[in-house]
Amino acid sequence: MSKEETLINEQIRFDTVRCISADGEQLGIMTSKDAQLLANNVGLDLVCISPNAKPPVCKIVEYGKYRYQLEKKQKEAKKKQKQIEIKEIKLSTQIAQNDINYKVKHAREFFIDGKHVKFRVYLRGRELQNPAGGFDMLKRVCAMVEDIAHIDKEAKIEGKYASVLMIPNNKPKS
Repeated sequence: MSKEETLINEQIRFDTVRCISADGEQLGIMTSKDAQLLANNVGLDLVCISPNAKPPVCKIVEYGKYRYQLEKKQKEAKKKQKQIEIKEIKLSTQIAQNDINYKVKHAREFFIDGKHVKFRVYLRGRELQNPAGGFDMLKRVCAMVEDIAHIDKEAKIEGKYASVLMIPNNKPKS
């Protein structure tokens, strides 16, 4: 709920509302005009906290304080969200086996850290017309890490790249 969506005082034009006092006590169902009069008598604002309920729920509070607490809750919820980090490993169809092993070693470290890995094979020239070599490379690499990760998004062509997204099998213990 943003500032623009929150209805306060005279903006509330519902026939009946469920009113809650400043200390959280249920005052019952009444007309929005009666609820507005109660709020004015106490010197506070009437704020519609749940406009989609039947009947809409309004609370008698100080609007500035209510908005501050709402923003504070949203920031806390945002802090608790987990950001998924995707690491990208680029390959080509003519890469040597020891280079593949080196890149797979790094991918394994990323999977252990709980990160997602996107393997991309660069296709150039005729390889764009027949991308089977790129898909074969992706299958080889996926087979090398299938014990620690699994495919989230199947191999597909994205511009000049054939790519596949893999995620770790189990979540890290943190």
